[in-house]
Amino acid sequence: MGDLRFDDRVVVVTGAGRGIGRSHALLLASKGARVVVADVGGGIDGTGASQGPADDVVDEIRASGGDAVASYTSVADEAGAASIVDTALGTFGRLDAVVNNAGIHDPGPFESLSVEQFRAMIDVHFFGTLFVTRAAWPHFMAAGYGRVVNTASEAMLGGIPELTSYGAAKGAVFGLTRNLATEGAQHGIRVNALAPRAFTRMSESSSDALASMLSISREDMDQINASMPPELCAPAVAFLAHESCTLNGELLQVGMGGVSRLAVVESPGIAKDPLTAEDIAANVDAIVDVTGAQVREV
Repeated sequence: MGDLRFDDRVVVVTGAGRGIGRSHALLLASKGARVVVADVGGGIDGTGASQGPADDVVDEIRASGGDAVASYTSVADEAGAASIVDTALGTFGRLDAVVNNAGIHDPGPFESLSVEQFRAMIDVHFFGTLFVTRAAWPHFMAAGYGRVVNTASEAMLGGIPELTSYGAAKGAVFGLTRNLATEGAQHGIRVNALAPRAFTRMSESSSDALASMLSISREDMDQINASMPPELCAPAVAFLAHESCTLNGELLQVGMGGVSRLAVVESPGIAKDPLTAEDIAANVDAIVDVTGAQVREV
């Protein structure tokens, strides 16, 4: 296979002013894409705003000979999200792919997180993804083609402390991805997601808690973090956003120089008629055994 180029293609990347999103935007632009660099420029908890981060990335792309334009509106606002898509259409006259990367991070123990903190996570991660995709969807349908790349997280699977609000919001993104993949297929639209492993200002805020959970020193944690630069996640986005990608409804875990598939599987389980609670208790080992399990496809 030759180079995966994006010449004459237009891609929206949200949360593109820093970290993972910046790396996505830079790689796509280097492959010929005209990029809408969308970033509200706020803090990791979603507060504040600045045009600086988006402008810096646009300047970086243009300095390298690429083409990009900034958008500063919040994906959590429906009209703001729609304006990001309008920026692509108004500036470049088309839209070929959307990379939903915008996110916030506000970790804490479940018992201390407020309902407002949970809502903020849902607003940005889930509704932000929904609003941008919803604005792009009619244009993809009319073209008979489109690519949507969402950002999920391993956190939705548990195992990392103090991320109930973040992980739950990312779980909602995964559910949206799978169901949109089902509906989009008949229109030539492919919808996939990635679970990035990268050290950014967001993951830094959970670094001490993760080190404690793993019982490793801060020095060892720093070495692990150093092995996870965000640019190692961008190749998966370039693949999933490309017109040649035929995957649909998939979740790729990427980072640290590796990529793998995360999938939902259904074990063979047991079948009894009638089935009782006691039957389940007596056969729980067989029920959870994934030997011979089938991947749930969309």
